[in-house]
Amino acid sequence: MLVYVFDNTLDGLLTAVFDSFFLHQQPDMLLSQGSQLPLFADEPHLVATNTEKAGRVWKGLEKHLSKDGLRMITISWLSEEHSLNQPLFNFICKVFRQPTGSGIERNASDLDVLEVRNTCRRVLHEQLRMKQFIRFQKAKDGTYLAVVSPDHNVLPLITNHFQDRFNDQPWLIYDAKRHYGYYYDGESTTHVTFENEAAVPFDLSNGKLNADVLSNDDALFQQLWRTYFKAICIKERMNPKKQLSDMPRRYWKYMTEKNG
Repeated sequence: MLVYVFDNTLDGLLTAVFDSFFLHQQPDMLLSQGSQLPLFADEPHLVATNTEKAGRVWKGLEKHLSKDGLRMITISWLSEEHSLNQPLFNFICKVFRQPTGSGIERNASDLDVLEVRNTCRRVLHEQLRMKQFIRFQKAKDGTYLAVVSPDHNVLPLITNHFQDRFNDQPWLIYDAKRHYGYYYDGESTTHVTFENEAAVPFDLSNGKLNADVLSNDDALFQQLWRTYFKAICIKERMNPKKQLSDMPRRYWKYMTEKNG
């Protein structure tokens, strides 16, 4: 059994594709570093991530795939699901074995294509929910903060939406699960991290700004919003199952109307 091991980056996966064709090999399994090797496997091929090789593979994909096909690869990768590695690797290899313009990305009967496509759909579904469920709090300095912890790494997909919608105010959206965020200063958006998260003026477990930095107006607004949310609830029409379907519980801890 031939096994390839890579560093679990997209460049690493693309390099694995390059090595596969260069060495005239078709690995039986693609594993990320640290994974348990299967029994009876040969000495694994350790993929050394190379941006030049990865770039050559990507340029080849641009010639063989439509924009939707390329987008399917990049968005599905944001799922961070290890189970995607093998089907995505297989899919990319198949792209180069098909005639240019074959439309393989639309072949739903291919199990690898189907897995990549379905993963892409899950990521897009979550980025839509992030747009719906993100709740900002206003700090005394005028900055708006929102803390999230999505299942998939969707922040790169939603920043343009908030930059367009809130282009007249500074804001920070921070992913507590992945320990990074994006800050918009009114002109441009910047990728940010904190060296010491324990010192930040907000609680990562629920997204609440510390009382000493929370705007007085926002504290009042949050209370009014909770009151409004409760007031519009008609007990006779309550449907907890439908509510959980529309608003999964994993989002509640960062939502004003469910947290306070």
